[in-house]
Amino acid sequence: MNSKNVAWLKISGVSGVLAPLVAFTFISLAIAYSPQFSWTENALSDLGVAKGVTAVLFNSGLIIGGILAIIFASGLFVFLRNRVFGRIGAFIFTLAALALVAIGIFTENFGRIHYYVSVAFFTFAPISMLIICAAFFVTGKVKMGLFTFLTAIIAALVWVLQFAMRYVPNVAIPETISALLASTWSIVLGFQMLKQGSRSNK
Repeated sequence: MNSKNVAWLKISGVSGVLAPLVAFTFISLAIAYSPQFSWTENALSDLGVAKGVTAVLFNSGLIIGGILAIIFASGLFVFLRNRVFGRIGAFIFTLAALALVAIGIFTENFGRIHYYVSVAFFTFAPISMLIICAAFFVTGKVKMGLFTFLTAIIAALVWVLQFAMRYVPNVAIPETISALLASTWSIVLGFQMLKQGSRSNK
């Protein structure tokens, strides 16, 4: 691996760790400034059109987190050794990251556009992980493959159960669970990319 790829692997690895931390920090602050928010009766995106600092915090968190996720996604091409499944999965994860940015830009006030970009994020994220898990298996990273596969399945199952059983009146809870799973995966891979970048320097 050349020095340019090593440097970018480290940068994208750090971005993979920071993206969910930044996004969820801003979301938590937005919730703290919105006492009327209900985990069962609201969607997270309701925070994006709330009055005052709440909307600014929420939307800024998604946009900044999404930009960091795009940087992280670009490093996946290097980390996955340009395998076919890796390239496809990294591309789809990039689309998910772009959708995350779009959620922060096209708030609920934009109507159907907001709905489409929200669905895109929660659809593309698990699909990308399912494809990337194949790249891990091909390169002999069985543990990472299994971890990625299980994370993707549970993230998708959260939504399947919501549509089938409607276990909560609104979607804040399934949104949070699904996003936390994708975030955990991003952080784990981010550290793995940093580790690989450090080894390549030796």
